[in-house]
Amino acid sequence: RQLLERVWRRCYDVPESHASGREGYTVTQPKKAVYFACVHSPDYVAGHVFETARNLVPFGETDIVVDRDPALRHTDGEGNSFWLVRTERVVSHDFTRYLPIMRRHFADFDLAGIITWHAGENAPDNILTTHTTGDVDSGSFGPANPEYMRNLLLAMERNRLEAGLDFRVTTEATHWSGMVYGGGTPDLIPQYPVPVLDIEIGSSEGCWSNAAAAAVLAKSLFGAFTGDGRRVKRLLCAGGVHFEPSFAAAALQTWDDWGFAVSHILANQWLVTGRYEDDDGAERLDACARSIAGGIDAIAFHDNLKGVYKDRFRALGAKLGIPAFKHQSLRRPETIAWGA
Repeated sequence: RQLLERVWRRCYDVPESHASGREGYTVTQPKKAVYFACVHSPDYVAGHVFETARNLVPFGETDIVVDRDPALRHTDGEGNSFWLVRTERVVSHDFTRYLPIMRRHFADFDLAGIITWHAGENAPDNILTTHTTGDVDSGSFGPANPEYMRNLLLAMERNRLEAGLDFRVTTEATHWSGMVYGGGTPDLIPQYPVPVLDIEIGSSEGCWSNAAAAAVLAKSLFGAFTGDGRRVKRLLCAGGVHFEPSFAAAALQTWDDWGFAVSHILANQWLVTGRYEDDDGAERLDACARSIAGGIDAIAFHDNLKGVYKDRFRALGAKLGIPAFKHQSLRRPETIAWGA
């Protein structure tokens, strides 16, 4: 296969470093994903998903040991490897402890996922959800890969439909639960150089113990590197609520040969508490955009966002040479004046 890829590149003058992109062709190299699962209390979801995933495909033990358990590895027919790592605590809840382990053993991976539960006041039930890692207030953003997040969401939706599961696939605003559980300071987030996704079932006990939901989520883990063949427009999203319907819908939307790829979503509440109207607000937004692999093609902001924040995003769009528009335009992507 590698020989054929080299011949293909030679014929079409494609550089070795080229990956999926705007030109419409893809060179696939084997990828590595690691999923961390707290199989002990208090996690309500990870144990179910871990056991289901390890029984879906053959895993072998590796010589990497975390919290007294060997990491497990499965390699698929494309050469992609998927690792399952059991932990005693949710990784982000004790990030100070787990960061050195992650950097030592899993720093050269393409994607990391933390399998866990979602809860919260007024949180929706019957959801399968994922979000990128970052502390918006401080402007500490972890690396994000929009394509892999899109692939995971598409896999969730595909497997949900196949299983007849009455759940909803959705996105969440970028956040880091380490802030709530005392897992460390937010400056630790970008010190792990791999895109991290929280992958969750929510938001009540009946959902957390739903075996069908766990099976859908477990099966979807193996789809993170499998796209639908469409080219993508990478979005930075801003404003709205934590589960913003317009951004969740965009993440699953397609038109012609295109789809949106969503990663960092900056909810209105944290733009306000983080005072992004201050002098350093533009610098923090620039850091957010730089953390997104492949760059961004557009900025979509919620219409209810205050004018001072809209101006920040318009200025960032002008600096990057990309459109910045209200979220209603996401429903009509063919009308957007995409930049060069």
